[in-house]
Amino acid sequence: MNEEIIVTRDLQRTYHMGGETIYALKNFNISINKDEYVAIMGTSGSGKSTLMNMIGCLDSPTSGSYWLNGQLVSELSNRQLAKIRNQEIGFIFQTFNLLPRMEALHNVELPLIYSGLGRRQRLQKATEALQQVGLADRMSHRPNEMSGGQRQRVAIARALVTRPSIILADEPTGNLDSKTGDEIMKLLDTLNQEGHTIILVTHEVDIAQHAKRSIHLVDGIIQSDSIN
Repeated sequence: MNEEIIVTRDLQRTYHMGGETIYALKNFNISINKDEYVAIMGTSGSGKSTLMNMIGCLDSPTSGSYWLNGQLVSELSNRQLAKIRNQEIGFIFQTFNLLPRMEALHNVELPLIYSGLGRRQRLQKATEALQQVGLADRMSHRPNEMSGGQRQRVAIARALVTRPSIILADEPTGNLDSKTGDEIMKLLDTLNQEGHTIILVTHEVDIAQHAKRSIHLVDGIIQSDSIN
C-alpha cells in the first residue's frame, strides 16, 4: 500500500494587488506518495514557485489544508514551521546557498546545529552525507575552491544530512553547464532509487523527464498530472 507523504485539499494562495485578487494557487488538490520522484512544471506565473513555497513550509496558504508526513502543517505557527523545515525538508536551490567562508563539512553540518545535535554526531553525519554525494576528498574546501557541480553536491549533502521526509529541488541545474547538470540529475536519480522522496521544480522538459511523474501547472491549477 502506498503511503502518502504530501496531501493538499482545496489549497489556495491569493494576493491582493490594486483592489484585485490574484489566485497564485486555486483549489489545489494533490497527493504524493513516499519514495516518489515528481517534477512540478510550468512557465513563469504558473504557480509552481508558490506551490514550492507551500510544500517547503516557506509560506502558508490563504485557505485549504496541507499535510506533510501525516501532520497538518497548514495551521502551524511560524516557529513550528521552522522546525518542520529543519527536520522534514531538504532544500536544494539553483544558487547553492552555501556560506562562502565555511568549508564544505561545516556547510553541510549547519542544519544539524539548528536541530541541537552534539558536535561529534554532527560532524559524523556531515561526513557521511558528503561521502554519499562523492565529495569525501573535498570536505575541507570552501565554495570558491570548488566547481559549480561540486558546490551543488555540497548543497545536496546538506539537504540529506537531516534525513528529511522530502527533498525539494528548485531548478537544481539552473546554474550548471549541461554536462555537470546531467551528473547532478543522475545523483538525484540514485537518491530516489535509494528511497528518497524528491520534488523537482523545473521549467525544462529534459530535466523533468528524470522524474517518474510530471505535474504541469497553468494559472495556479493543475493542467496535467501524468506518469513519465
